[in-house]
Amino acid sequence: MNHKKVALVFGGTRGIGASIAARLASEGYRVAITWVSRPDRAQALMTTIEQQGGQAFALEADSADAKAIQAAVDKTLQQYGRLDVAVVNAGVLRLGTIEDYSLEDLDATLAVNVRGVFLAIQAAVKQMADGGRVITIGSNTAVRTGHAGSSVYAMSKAAVASMVQNLALDLAPRRITINNIQPGPIATDMTAGIAEQIVGSIPLQRMGQPDEIASLAAWLAGASSGYMTGASLTIDGGFVL
Repeated sequence: MNHKKVALVFGGTRGIGASIAARLASEGYRVAITWVSRPDRAQALMTTIEQQGGQAFALEADSADAKAIQAAVDKTLQQYGRLDVAVVNAGVLRLGTIEDYSLEDLDATLAVNVRGVFLAIQAAVKQMADGGRVITIGSNTAVRTGHAGSSVYAMSKAAVASMVQNLALDLAPRRITINNIQPGPIATDMTAGIAEQIVGSIPLQRMGQPDEIASLAAWLAGASSGYMTGASLTIDGGFVL
């Protein structure tokens, strides 16, 4: 039996999620990643991980679909036989002011960013070894004022922070820790077109890098973080607006 630890990264094919998956693989985890719209990126990431000596496989799973979330956990167990770390990175960003925000966008945001996060955690911890790790990827908008049109997104991320704080109590008897990373502006393809507008609001005068978020996630996944649970860790260069 292969005793190497296993990590499942929901939303692991680009940006922060891909960096986390690659980092965990480099530290010896066997990694499963979910994708919803870019199988080519999932395949490219798997190839990179395998070329570097790691193990990875990808599976399609829409985080708005409860059955798909459960299937992702089940397939990870079938593939690797265990689950030690769950990283819930999947999310959607739909912006708009309250005058124009549609019910469709509201429902879609809550379905993935809140309901999907809860369901992913629920499905994962039922199969997770005692002493496991759950890591959610929230946003600094949960604690910082963003900009007009971001209220629903910010609300969803604040809900995740509160969820994590309280789920820590549910999971503590099994020594499963759960923590929430709240990134600020990160240099990914999603922010490429607006980076110059954002940098002025960051005291460190630069965008964060996906690898910096991955480093924090890797620490939270490891043994050294065993006394931290229920925390939301904001990593945003001191972002102000």
